[in-house]
Amino acid sequence: MDCFHYPLDTETLLRKKRRLRRELLAQNPHPLHKKIAILGGSTTNEVADQLGLFLLQYGIEAEFYQSEYAQYWQDAMFGTPELDAFAPDVIYIHTSWRNLTDFPSTGDTEEQIDTMLEAQYAHFETMWQALEQKFACPVIQNNFDRPNYRLMGNRDIWDHHGRSNFISRLNQKFYEYAASHEHFYINDIDYLSADYGLTAWGDAFYWHMYKYAMCLDAIPSLANSVANIIKSLYGRNKKALVLDLDNTLWGGVVGDDGVDGLAIGPEVPEGQVYAEFQSYCKALKSIGVILAVDSKNEKENALAGLNHPDGVLRPDDFVAIKANWDPKDQNLKAIAAELSLGADSFVFADDNPAERAIVAAQVPGVAVPALDGAENYIKMLDHGGYFEVTTLSKEDLQKTELYHQNAQRAAAQAAFSDYGQYLDSLEMTATIRGFEPLYIQRIAQLTNKSNQFNLTTLRCSEDDIRAMAQNENHICLCGKLVDKFGDNGIVTVVNGEQQGDELHMRLWLMSCRVLKRGMEDAMMNTVVECAAERGVSTIYGYFYPTAKNAMVREFYANFGFVKTTEDEAGNAVWKLDVASYQPHPLHMKIER
Repeated sequence: MDCFHYPLDTETLLRKKRRLRRELLAQNPHPLHKKIAILGGSTTNEVADQLGLFLLQYGIEAEFYQSEYAQYWQDAMFGTPELDAFAPDVIYIHTSWRNLTDFPSTGDTEEQIDTMLEAQYAHFETMWQALEQKFACPVIQNNFDRPNYRLMGNRDIWDHHGRSNFISRLNQKFYEYAASHEHFYINDIDYLSADYGLTAWGDAFYWHMYKYAMCLDAIPSLANSVANIIKSLYGRNKKALVLDLDNTLWGGVVGDDGVDGLAIGPEVPEGQVYAEFQSYCKALKSIGVILAVDSKNEKENALAGLNHPDGVLRPDDFVAIKANWDPKDQNLKAIAAELSLGADSFVFADDNPAERAIVAAQVPGVAVPALDGAENYIKMLDHGGYFEVTTLSKEDLQKTELYHQNAQRAAAQAAFSDYGQYLDSLEMTATIRGFEPLYIQRIAQLTNKSNQFNLTTLRCSEDDIRAMAQNENHICLCGKLVDKFGDNGIVTVVNGEQQGDELHMRLWLMSCRVLKRGMEDAMMNTVVECAAERGVSTIYGYFYPTAKNAMVREFYANFGFVKTTEDEAGNAVWKLDVASYQPHPLHMKIER
């Protein structure tokens, strides 16, 4: 729906929210259900309504608890029966500068102001720690916007007595806490208010009349920002940016104007605009976004353009380059198939509105921002929030290289007529071990990002993973796969809970980039072996269907499990007699 793309259609979002909710629910028959507590320092009803819409757009159906007006601290510190019973999955603390209880005055000494600052910070830190101890769930905290007035003018930002200075220093203490505490996230309303326009954002009418922390029309922007954090936590980020070339990565048409005629680089203002956009796209690689090309062009011309001496992006920056005369929606589907990614993992960036319309219509799930003027390209992509970063793992930093290695494997496969011989040629080594501290972050990340090869779609925090690893009744295994082309890193995660002589599989997932390599066989062999060592006689596997995991519907059947039950929703239970299991042959070396 266009109203959710930047720039947001706030009128539609605010006036037609009930209709939008019905339409979004119809489009997402299997949403992820999450309970979100909003602890507010102001009126939060509209915040909850808009946040619910933005989350539904990402396939997340939210149930909300809202504190009474300005009771955020009391609810957090002393609790309520309703909040305790609610057991939130995420807590969002919606406060603003108006919830600060003390500000410096011109008569205060620096020492007095520092003491005041520590007291204001302690008010929040004590609350965060209480919430962590009670609920152990992600907490999202607004930083502070600023009043839309400055008592001392420009001096207000640097003088200790200035409110702007005080708020800036307090925000910095919030950031230091976020940097040192997992599962704590800042919703940057200091940026949002500046981007929106501080005078309009802080319109005092809405505070005095309705006790809104910002003007009504700014609430969708706030909700969008919070939703971006939450959808990132639950693996709903986009993963790839697919780019057109002509008049998208450079000015001009390379086939007509030639490489020398392209506008790219420092010589002309238009060229500087495109160079800056290329730099932005290249920077996205550093946060784990993969890049691809989908362009109507001759391949030779496309490569020549990407090798322009003043360009920033080079052919090696892309995991796939589709430069041909095929329809762009077909090219995008081919890229998705080659990368083993769903179409909803992609953002398609093209200056041509006709091409955007075709891709949006033919490839459901792909994000298609409206690119209007090259000088706005960065803003349109950045404000879309497609690639919100909540965690950044070693694998994210190497994502492009990992996909290049997969392309090498695919090329090698073409040389073999026998698939088993091809697997042997990869010289694979699988390391299967428990949840070691070094890999906790990656394991938790996989549980929240893996959607297709994921049997139960259990989403876990790092603390959840540590709790599993420390529980003697759990079998916890993760698998790392290395071959002659490179190290794939941690690619599969399994957790089973032992109850007497039974083992119940609570979690089983694998990265799709190692599909059909035998890693699932190696892991199942190991699970059964570990279960037998612990006296387990029966293993129960569970499959919970989602809109994305149909590929593993019969996963357990392939290993000799027998289906015992399946309800109308497709939730199935499978059973294996451990003594009857026949280990699958492997084409890899196993290290434990």
